[in-house]
Amino acid sequence: MSALLEQARHRLTTADYHKMGAAGIFRPTDRVELIEGEIIDMAPIGSAHAGIVALLNNRLVPAMAGQAIINVQNPVVLGEHSEPQPDLSILKPRPDFYRNSHPTPADIMLLIEVAETSIDFDREIKLPLYARHDVPEVWLVDLRQKVLTMHRTPIEDMYRETLQPSDLTRVVSLKLPQAALDLSDLFWF
Repeated sequence: MSALLEQARHRLTTADYHKMGAAGIFRPTDRVELIEGEIIDMAPIGSAHAGIVALLNNRLVPAMAGQAIINVQNPVVLGEHSEPQPDLSILKPRPDFYRNSHPTPADIMLLIEVAETSIDFDREIKLPLYARHDVPEVWLVDLRQKVLTMHRTPIEDMYRETLQPSDLTRVVSLKLPQAALDLSDLFWF
């Protein structure tokens, strides 16, 4: 029965997904993303989640000025069947600021996912997806546990290096040393 269900699935491409959006199939208020060819409802953004994303953006923009583009909750294209919307994407600079096409793994230096209710989905589905597409570094911010986990060096569908700094640690990106964060500032609430 399971094999039959797998055969019956039709995975959407990013082109299909965009055609659906252009045709008005999604309402403007729909919060969805394309993951492995399936349209996935995104968790609502609570105030703690929104506040942490704003804080991260506020800290990273000055540190990265002129060296990277920081996108907040915008899509990245991962192959033909996935277009997730990470909370923050630190991208290689491009003169068009990604107006002509969404970023791809070659453009990504660091992704940050903030999770209040979606930590299992982010850890079990999105993190392996990012690794399979060679995203070099991903930070998962777990608001419930007040923990930031750094994932580096992708290999197949996992990361070779996983770090979980203590609450007083200053964390630094492997590829972006100027993208440093003080965790006591991040989790004071």
